[in-house]
Amino acid sequence: MLHRAAAFVAALVLMTACGSPPAAPPYEEITRGDASFAEQFRHEFAEVDGVKMHYVTGGKGAPLVLLHGWPQTWYGWHRVMPALAEHFTVYALDLPGLGDSTGAPPSYDKATLARYVHGLVAGRLGLRDARIAGHDLGAAVAFQYAAQFPGDLTKLAYLDLPLPGPALDATAYRNLSWHIAFHSQKTVPEAVVGDDVREYLSLFYPQVAYSGTAFGGPGAPSPFDEAEIGEYARTYSKPEVLHGGFELYRTLGQDATANTGAKPITTPTLLMTAEGLLEPQKATLSPRVADLARAVEVPRAGHWLAEENPEFVSAELVKFLK
Repeated sequence: MLHRAAAFVAALVLMTACGSPPAAPPYEEITRGDASFAEQFRHEFAEVDGVKMHYVTGGKGAPLVLLHGWPQTWYGWHRVMPALAEHFTVYALDLPGLGDSTGAPPSYDKATLARYVHGLVAGRLGLRDARIAGHDLGAAVAFQYAAQFPGDLTKLAYLDLPLPGPALDATAYRNLSWHIAFHSQKTVPEAVVGDDVREYLSLFYPQVAYSGTAFGGPGAPSPFDEAEIGEYARTYSKPEVLHGGFELYRTLGQDATANTGAKPITTPTLLMTAEGLLEPQKATLSPRVADLARAVEVPRAGHWLAEENPEFVSAELVKFLK
C-alpha cells in the first residue's frame, strides 16, 4: 500500500512539474482519436494574400482539390476522402474566411475565391495539373477556377448547384428557395441566426436532405450526426465566419455576371446532382461548359451527396477523375 501511495504522489509531482498535456487545436478536435485519419491525413496551413488558409491533405497519386459549400467546411468530404486517397493526393480546403481559414478576402464572389484557391493550389503548392471537385457554392468556385485558369487543372467535378449565370440571374436565384432569399439579406441573417447557430444548422440540414419521395420538410432525416453538426457549428459560430457564409449568397449577382461574361470552360466536366435534379441543373451548366463529359444523378441522395451516398459519389469521382 505504501508503495502505491508513493507512486501516486510521484505521479502527481510529475504532472505538476510538467503540466497537463497540451490540448489539441480546435481544428483537430473532430479528428482527434481517429487512428485511420491520422494514418492518412494531416492538417496544414498556408498564407495567401493575407488569408491563412486551412486544408487537410493525404493520400497518393495525382492531386485532387475538394471545395465545400454552405454550411460546411472541408469536413463535408470526410466520408469520401479515404476512398479518394487510395487514388489521389487529396487536398480538402476550407474556403477563404470560412472553416478554420482566417482572414477575410476582399469579396466572397466566387471569382475572387477562385483566385485565392489558385494562389494556394498552383502558387503555394505548385500544383498545375489538379483535378478539382466542388460541392454547392464550392462548385461555383471550382467553375470559376476552370474559367480563369484553364491550363492549371485537368478535370472538374461539379456537384449539385444550379450555376448562376444567363439561365439564373440574381433575382431568379433568390427565388429558388427561402434560404437563398433569407441569406442574401444584409445583416438580418446574422442577427437572427447568431444567437444559436447550432440550432439553426441542425434545423437546416434536413431541409434539403433525401426523404425518399421529396426533399426536406418535416420527417426528412438529417444526414449528419451530432458530432458533425457540432463541428460545423464550431466554425460558423465565429461571427466573422457566419458573416462570410452569408456573403456567399449576397454575391450571387456578381457570380451570375461573371459566369455570363466568361467563355464556356473547356475543362472536361462531370456533373453530379441530387436524385431528380439532373435536368434542371444541367440546363444551367451545360451552356457554359464546352465538354460536359458526364452527367449523373446520385440515387437515394438529396443535396448532401457525399454524406447520403458516399460509396456512389466516391466511385463516380474516381472513375471520372482518373
